[in-house]
Amino acid sequence: MNQPTKTDERIANMSFASVYPHYLTKVEKKGRTREDLHAVISWLTGYDEAAISHHINQKSNFRMFFDQASLNPNAHLITGVICGYRVESIENPLSQKVRYLDKLVDELAKGKALEKLCGSLRL
Repeated sequence: MNQPTKTDERIANMSFASVYPHYLTKVEKKGRTREDLHAVISWLTGYDEAAISHHINQKSNFRMFFDQASLNPNAHLITGVICGYRVESIENPLSQKVRYLDKLVDELAKGKALEKLCGSLRL
């Protein structure tokens, strides 16, 4: 098993609550809503509104956030480049999950329809 890099550790210890406002701003600037953002978070993690709020209020780091999630079995179908890395090639499982979320938020902000975004990943 590969050892986590400094970047992997930094990502794991980053709080979801500190990144969430950036996700929200990104999608809202492109005319999307908080509900749209929560729909993709829910699709990926299985979290409902209460669970998302809980992780924000508790300032859960990404390790806790994804340890408690029920990752969608079709998450592996998320592909593409995010932050200069090909999502499907990221070796650290937690870093890959965080990048899956980043990729979904990016696609949402680019205007991709929820039905098409999550539907193409086989809801």
